[in-house]
Amino acid sequence: MSYVILGLGNPGKEYEKTRHNAGRMLVELLAKKEDFPEFTLRKAGGVPSLVSEGKLGKQKALLALPEIYMNTSGKAAKTFVKSKKAAAELLVVRDDIDLPLGVIKMTFGRGAGGHHGVESVMRAIGTKEFAQLKIGVSKAGKKNQAKKPGSDDGVVKLVIGKFAPAEEATLKKALKKGVEAATLFVTDGLERATMHANTR
Repeated sequence: MSYVILGLGNPGKEYEKTRHNAGRMLVELLAKKEDFPEFTLRKAGGVPSLVSEGKLGKQKALLALPEIYMNTSGKAAKTFVKSKKAAAELLVVRDDIDLPLGVIKMTFGRGAGGHHGVESVMRAIGTKEFAQLKIGVSKAGKKNQAKKPGSDDGVVKLVIGKFAPAEEATLKKALKKGVEAATLFVTDGLERATMHANTR
């Protein structure tokens, strides 16, 4: 059985390096760091995804980047996760506006928190019993809490906006820690991965 690490985001040049693509960026970085083969386009059930397969430690892992829009991510998840039991070895990597940039968090069996990509995955595979690795993308406010936009329009503007040059170093650090947590999820299990991700 292969672990599946799904990097959520939107396909296409115009969405590269946008906040909503933080999950996709992390999975691309993981592939690079662990020397996985080049991503290749695979169509399963008519749903296109970029896929790279390799090993993390002794475990097989499949890295997937859905080549469909974020809100329909579940269609791709369903091609890789065939049962509720298999969902226990799924890690969904995604952006989170409830966390400030620089903070990452791993959860298991939790809700979508309003994230449409995760909602789509839950609906498609029929369970929320899988791991999520959340990457903070909001500006930091008081006491390093996420400074979230007050309106739906503001949220959309934020998530499809690109990271500012001044944020690059913080993002890089968070993605590096996220790659370590995703690797631990496969090699050492959920508990170790969660401890690593959720320790500031």
